[in-house]
Amino acid sequence: MTYISPKAKILSKSISRDVVILGPSVIGEGTIIEPLVVIGHPIRSKLISMRNTDLEIEQLMNEVSNGTVIGRNCIIRSNVVIYENVEVHDGVETGHNALIRENTKIGSNTRIGSGVIIDGDTVIGNNVSIQSMVYIPRGTVIGDNVFLGPNVVITNDKYPPSKRLDGVKIGRNAVIGANATLIAGVEIGENAVVAAGSVVTKDVPPGEVVVGVPAKSIYSVDVFIKKRIEYEKSETP
Repeated sequence: MTYISPKAKILSKSISRDVVILGPSVIGEGTIIEPLVVIGHPIRSKLISMRNTDLEIEQLMNEVSNGTVIGRNCIIRSNVVIYENVEVHDGVETGHNALIRENTKIGSNTRIGSGVIIDGDTVIGNNVSIQSMVYIPRGTVIGDNVFLGPNVVITNDKYPPSKRLDGVKIGRNAVIGANATLIAGVEIGENAVVAAGSVVTKDVPPGEVVVGVPAKSIYSVDVFIKKRIEYEKSETP
């Protein structure tokens, strides 16, 4: 099924015929949009307001959508849904089946893996690598050059379900290993490393490596980098 809003501004020639682009969305030059992508999906309250109307659902969604902005030279792969009021800057790539909710800002050259859920009201920096199946809730702030390993879970509710949500902040150049969990409200300092499988319940100072449940510091990031260099050199040709 294809629906492209007459209000949309399409500057790219690489748009699949089988897409839905709603509202005054903008698609930058050189961006590739694969089949079965939805761009500019309206929020829940707007969907509810559309009940019991005579227009086709695509027309209704288009009428209430604020659209979204996709920059230049992006790749949006099949089955991705991007809600309204999202800003995707130049060079961003997604995997398949990703969800990006409303009021999210994504910096240039960031990569978002397959199955990632970004639940809205989130700021993600430049050159961020988000591996497959990561969950990012509302209120999360992620700095430039951060790496999030597969199946990382970030939370924003310390005593669920509560009325208070407290976002996680991840500083520049931080590394979060696979299957790590970050508890609501923690701050991961710049250049810090969270080991795979760790549960972070307290702030991690800049440049520290933490591991375990709950996560505790084991050494500085300088040791981590030295170990990584030695590991890479020892690779069998």
